[in-house]
Amino acid sequence: MNILRLKALAGAGCFSIALMGAAMHPAHAGGLERGGYDIDLLFDPAPVATEAEATYVMPDRKYKNARGPGGADFSPLGFSTSADGAEPYWVPRIGVKAQVVQGVDCMVDYSQPWGAHTAPGSTWNGAFSNIETDIKSNNYAATCSYKFDAGKGQLRFIGGVFYQDISGFKESLVNLLPALTGRVDLEASGWGWRAGVAYEIPEIALRASLVYNSQVKLDNISGTLTLPAILGGANPIYGATQHMPDSVELKLQSGIAPGWLAFGSIKWVNWSVLQSVPICYVGTATSDCFTGGPLSGSQQVTSLDLMYRDGWTVSGGIGHKFNDQWSAAGQLTWDRGTSHGYGAQTDTWTLGGGVAYTPQPNIEVRLAGAIGVMTSGHSGIVNGADGFQAGTDASYDFGNDLVTAISGGVKIKF
Repeated sequence: MNILRLKALAGAGCFSIALMGAAMHPAHAGGLERGGYDIDLLFDPAPVATEAEATYVMPDRKYKNARGPGGADFSPLGFSTSADGAEPYWVPRIGVKAQVVQGVDCMVDYSQPWGAHTAPGSTWNGAFSNIETDIKSNNYAATCSYKFDAGKGQLRFIGGVFYQDISGFKESLVNLLPALTGRVDLEASGWGWRAGVAYEIPEIALRASLVYNSQVKLDNISGTLTLPAILGGANPIYGATQHMPDSVELKLQSGIAPGWLAFGSIKWVNWSVLQSVPICYVGTATSDCFTGGPLSGSQQVTSLDLMYRDGWTVSGGIGHKFNDQWSAAGQLTWDRGTSHGYGAQTDTWTLGGGVAYTPQPNIEVRLAGAIGVMTSGHSGIVNGADGFQAGTDASYDFGNDLVTAISGGVKIKF
């Protein structure tokens, strides 16, 4: 067996571990990102390949020195200055890829690209800001590619569409004495598309891909605002048109020695499109709800404040194939925090590693883990457009906290 062929075999085994590292990205991603977008199954050389994986993420973010509106301390009333700022969660994904005709491959997959869950409770000083927030998503995608010989390798053009539905709720304190809570439930959906290009030289396990995922327009945001009966009870609401962010990702990999593979990626996500989402009662004119801002007569009854900045993710790793059954890899990732004065999504460093076991040529089982550090910071008042201020209802600090994750998956080829 020549060295180039051995490199190709190593690349195939090790890159599956690189995917395991990518599956760890929800452990530290910024904004509302959980699973993000992943089309790597499309590159599998088998005529038909199926893949299923799940990641369990355990962030340990702790709030401290919390204060309420105007810096108020409600400790004498039994409220706490500290709280648990994040909840564990699952990120599933399943996909099927098939070769339609020579040179044309297509993939369909289900994933949960976006999400968030925090439940600091009703007895901390920041309860006017958040008692519990839970956001979920479902993404259904179809992606195809066409490849042809170009130089020493193959050039591939990629295109696809996806449909997303987003839903969630937020509960917060609306009155101190007596303690009364309110809840906002929202849902929306929309379509997106992707386009990209890749170049591959299979003999040395080289691949370079650049993929753009479009924004998803959410122009049908609707739901219910539920208040105590004395404050109006439950009423239908709607939100201003928003967009889930577009993104660009560059991925690189190459065999570097017999049995060894190097890989890395750079990703930009346009999280700054999500600032503050105005919410109004159904029946309120759009011009009265969304124009002029809160200091100019706007009739919004509440808002979902995010105030994100763009996210950047840089990762790199090394993989090794020990034999026909076992491969392993390690990966280091840096995420730039999307919070900048409001919220707790600061820079994160994560170290991940995993193994792949191939009991049969067409079956691969993968297991990986990751540990990371979410850096410290402060959440308080941040100025937005039209004189709007986020963070007036709570402020808090947080230190350097740990995040861990485990991931498992299986791939079957035909």
